[in-house]
Amino acid sequence: MRVIQPCCRARLTADDLAFVQTVLAADEAQRTKLSELLADEEARDMVLDHPALLRALLEAPRCLPVSARLYFYVLVRHVLRRLGLEDRLVADYVAELLTEFARTERWRKPLPDRDLGVDYLYELLAALREVDDTTAFLLRTHLANHTLFLSGLFASHLEYRVQRRGAPGLRYYEEVGRASYRAARDHRLAHQYGLSGVFDTLAEQFTLARQALSDLSDRLLSLEGFDRSLEQALRTFATEESQSAN
Repeated sequence: MRVIQPCCRARLTADDLAFVQTVLAADEAQRTKLSELLADEEARDMVLDHPALLRALLEAPRCLPVSARLYFYVLVRHVLRRLGLEDRLVADYVAELLTEFARTERWRKPLPDRDLGVDYLYELLAALREVDDTTAFLLRTHLANHTLFLSGLFASHLEYRVQRRGAPGLRYYEEVGRASYRAARDHRLAHQYGLSGVFDTLAEQFTLARQALSDLSDRLLSLEGFDRSLEQALRTFATEESQSAN
């Protein structure tokens, strides 16, 4: 299982850079200057915060020639800043989380070599008592990301399940998510991977991060491929409800 790292800004593709140039540069001289800025880490961050880039991503009438990393980073950065969270590293981590979880198998099967169900959070919590220290860190991190992903993108559906059959609501997901990020934050591997600060922020600001993802939920459907992930997730919920009713 790969540990998610905040790497969206460092892994922009050639198409991403070309898109940024198309949006922000009016002529060849500006494109050359922009290429120089994008090669510098600090300047690149300022470029990616440009409001014209956000507008271009949101208003594009067709499928964009950009990577999921660029798309998610710019949008996540925007909504987190709007809610008062300025940390670029946190925005980068959450954007990479969405990039990874856009592949259904990534969030449905946290351990590739183990058949572990994730239809219920308690299955993940129970598994923590049966694994070694390193695997426990991976599962705890996945549990934290899993609850943020579901409670952010599927808040309305989770609330619907509460009304229909008394399933755990958003408060439960927030509590589990915060506790999981705190536990992951204090693990030696969080320090090794340089994630302690990110996990600390997400633990203390879980509700804010969840609300930011909720704001993005409609926008995510415009990215080719992510709609299939959302559709699969909704089918999973529907299956879970059907099994519980029987």
